[in-house]
Amino acid sequence: MSRIGNKLISVPEKVTVAVSESHVVVEGPKGKLEWDLPEGISLEQKDGEVTLVRANEDRKVRALHGLARSLVANMMEGVSTGFVKELEIQGVGFRAAVKGKFLDLSLGFSHPLEHPIPDELTVTVADNTKIKVEGIDKQQVGQFAAHVRAYYPPEPYKGKGVRYVGEYVRRKAGKSVQ
Repeated sequence: MSRIGNKLISVPEKVTVAVSESHVVVEGPKGKLEWDLPEGISLEQKDGEVTLVRANEDRKVRALHGLARSLVANMMEGVSTGFVKELEIQGVGFRAAVKGKFLDLSLGFSHPLEHPIPDELTVTVADNTKIKVEGIDKQQVGQFAAHVRAYYPPEPYKGKGVRYVGEYVRRKAGKSVQ
């Protein structure tokens, strides 16, 4: 029995959910998202609430029940409020800027790094060190932020690098003189 899969999803104001066979379309004030339900899982709507029901107790269907519910709930949250990931850059001379459709990163390498920004996301840079990624697709926002962080993850000795806002970096002691 999937505890997450059986939870009800309340449909927010100004959000419409349309289902045709196994194709789900969620539309709201921020945009429109589409997704195909896995085989064996169906979506039912009643009184402003959505429930995902599985057809049988097959192992594969049970495994995808909670996942499908979470993805549909994320779609509804995305089209109504959107998702935000914030990154910060720490290090002397490290900076970022948005240049057209690219995020230009200067992270101490011999060349600037230009990361393409997808059309569905909006990226803003404040104070040359604070990057804000916004969009309606949770997976795409998180993946973009993870790619940017992967260029120079925070290192444990000086703490330099790209990190999420509020991320704790465990610091190590440097070499000690004996």
